[in-house]
Amino acid sequence: MQPVGTSGGILGISGGDWAMFGAIAAISMATGIVNALSGAQDSAWRNGSYDVGRRLFWELSSIVVILLLVPLLMAAVRRMRHTAGLVGQAGIGAMALVGFSVLHVAGMVGIRKFVLWLAGSSYDFNLSVATLLYEFRKDVLTSVLIAGVIWLFDSRRELRQAAAAGARLSTPQQPLPELIWLRDGTSRVRVAPREILWIASAGNYIEYSLADGTQHLIRGTLAAAEAELARFRIVRIHRTKLANLDRVAGVDLKPSGDFELTFDTGQTLQGSRRYRFSIGSLDHPATPA
Repeated sequence: MQPVGTSGGILGISGGDWAMFGAIAAISMATGIVNALSGAQDSAWRNGSYDVGRRLFWELSSIVVILLLVPLLMAAVRRMRHTAGLVGQAGIGAMALVGFSVLHVAGMVGIRKFVLWLAGSSYDFNLSVATLLYEFRKDVLTSVLIAGVIWLFDSRRELRQAAAAGARLSTPQQPLPELIWLRDGTSRVRVAPREILWIASAGNYIEYSLADGTQHLIRGTLAAAEAELARFRIVRIHRTKLANLDRVAGVDLKPSGDFELTFDTGQTLQGSRRYRFSIGSLDHPATPA
């Protein structure tokens, strides 16, 4: 499971995001070409020059910067999706819009000035409040459309993950081993998966909390623990937490979409609305072995 934002890969885009980035790039390029051709044709109809090359350069210099800023919008959208409350979401959105517009205008103008300087010409942006407002209006529309695409792709991805998780939990499993080893270098601790209540990330370590109150701090990643223990119905309920659904005695659903699990030991653990689908199987608990 990837954390909020982007990671790895070129431009800070992870492998699973390339289809989304490709769709955004294709739409942006198609729109830019159509705008350039339409502008050139309009100019010709007004007895001006049909200078489609120059118009394509204007459009492409803008599109290149927009595509470089897509990771910024990805990070903002994902932070908004996991921020409770409209005020917090609106604040993140406003900062992203302003940052996107400032960087887009600066990058676009810089490219145009540099390329025309190489060609022995010059570019005048005509800097003024009216010009900046004009560009900002266009940037707001562009960033909202791209953010909408990112939101839809991420929503579909989470639905697929929920369906896959449900299928795994409903598929009959082979008898599971009673004990597992927690390894940290040369040290090993043997525990029963049934005794694990939850697992939380702690920097470069993960902390196992057991039903008897003991805790084990093991070097590793939460993603690796999740992959290893999913077959024991130990699933992710928060970006930094896994929980053992077989030890859950109660669920308290919050109006925000977040939730609180109560274990059969009386201890509680907060879950994020992003992972609310993970507790759907509690309506159909697994049959005890």
